[in-house]
Amino acid sequence: MTQQDRDLTALIGSRICHDLISPLGAIGNGVELLQLSGMADSPEMALIAESVTNANLRIRYFRVAFGAADDDQLIAENEIRAVLAPGVDGRKIEVDWRPNGSQPRSAVKLAFLVLQCFETAMPWGGHVDVRFDGEHWRIRGQADKIKLDHELWAMLTTQQGTTDVPPAQVHFALIAPELARQKRSMGVTLSEHSISVEF
Repeated sequence: MTQQDRDLTALIGSRICHDLISPLGAIGNGVELLQLSGMADSPEMALIAESVTNANLRIRYFRVAFGAADDDQLIAENEIRAVLAPGVDGRKIEVDWRPNGSQPRSAVKLAFLVLQCFETAMPWGGHVDVRFDGEHWRIRGQADKIKLDHELWAMLTTQQGTTDVPPAQVHFALIAPELARQKRSMGVTLSEHSISVEF
């Protein structure tokens, strides 16, 4: 995949997420109006409201992970924490986001892609700790049970342009090209109950 292909892929991701956020927001507003009018006091409407909220948060997550990220663009801490809040969008892992303040969108993009890899490896749940020391990012996850595919994790540190990856694991394939674009390197340590990633 060429640099132009990667840029176009990110722009397509941004466009899709942007176009989906507006109708989801409109549906959410409609549900909220129904609730205020007293017409939505039912388990069915509560389920719709929860689903819209989760979908909205997931789209916002995808917009950062798969969308275009300018090197000089920042993303606010409260936006990051809102998207990573416990129990949202069906995520089973708990993420402890430690960096304070706004962060470069390009670095957060990498962190979000890595977090998706952790989600894949921890389908039964787990805890992930994200730290930034001002120069390097460290993401460490722990779980009682981890599902590891070593070939997928090897893609984080090796350019494998011809490797076929199913759609559900595409985040593994996007990390090495993004690292190259940002002129970063990554280290990955895998064990039976923990995963550690540094970049």
